[in-house]
Amino acid sequence: MTDARIPTVRLGENGPEVGVQGLGCMGMNFGYGPTDAGQARAALDRALELGVTLYDSADAYGAGENERFLSPFFKAHRDEVVIATKFALSIPPDDPTKRIIRNDAPYIREAVEASLKRLDVDVIDLYYMHRRDVNVPIEETVGTMAELVREGKVKHLGLSEVTAEELRAAHAVHPIAAVQSEWSLFSRDIEARVVPAARDLGVALVPYSPLGRGFLTGSFTNAEQDLTADDFRRQQPRFTGDNAAANAALLEPIRAIAEARGATLGQIALAWAQQRASVAGLTVVPIPGTRKAGRVEENVAATRITLTEEELAALEPIASQVAGDRYPDMRFASAGRE
Repeated sequence: MTDARIPTVRLGENGPEVGVQGLGCMGMNFGYGPTDAGQARAALDRALELGVTLYDSADAYGAGENERFLSPFFKAHRDEVVIATKFALSIPPDDPTKRIIRNDAPYIREAVEASLKRLDVDVIDLYYMHRRDVNVPIEETVGTMAELVREGKVKHLGLSEVTAEELRAAHAVHPIAAVQSEWSLFSRDIEARVVPAARDLGVALVPYSPLGRGFLTGSFTNAEQDLTADDFRRQQPRFTGDNAAANAALLEPIRAIAEARGATLGQIALAWAQQRASVAGLTVVPIPGTRKAGRVEENVAATRITLTEEELAALEPIASQVAGDRYPDMRFASAGRE
């Protein structure tokens, strides 16, 4: 494993400069079953050594506990890291298991102050709207976010799971540096409209779950059988029952390419995601999640793999054959509103 640092790119026309691969931090202490805090901290340190500088969290991950967990690492390396976090999934005090989508100004202001306090920083580098409340005009939401920039609480703005129309309307109010959406060999719905809009506007794409929440690595084949009861993937339609069996068969072309190259399935899936930048003609910074230093090394190594036209062609049919939606309720994903 080489210690060469990965190249950098800029998010948006005037956004932060970051490594070409970021790190999704949700699973460090939330959502994916039992975790080891020491291993997770080691993963953060190793990622930074290899040039990973974009670290992605959200206030909803563990009701703020994810931001608290990351805070010491961010403080120790404040000038080296780009902190991304999100608002919009409000947790009702009477039921901590629920999430209510809120994009209204009072809530945004409450959320940013809470995140700043948990992170223990003066400014958030990249602040995302996590999910869209269709009852609040996007112009109002982004207008409030823009006020946070002017007040010095936030540097750059991002959106997650927005439609092309929502992105264009938001960008007209204030420049958007990045759009997050699921984008992987299993999830390509954003290519129809969101990706062209981002390219036209000069907005970067930050694919989350580029490894299909681990399914594309072959680490599990059926969530109900292979994962612990507290793992949220057990509620995702693609990973259970007949869907899981059908989708596991779709890994064969990835496995064939990986074996021929002496790579892992995950590295081929990530190389495909990284290569969307040249294929689609825009900045793309995937944020695979892991809590192990060895996996960080494996993921970063994928940035040095360039798939051939033949290999890309072999992978092309996969997404259209995937069984099951990526969420039980697709209204809150951009594809459900396009």
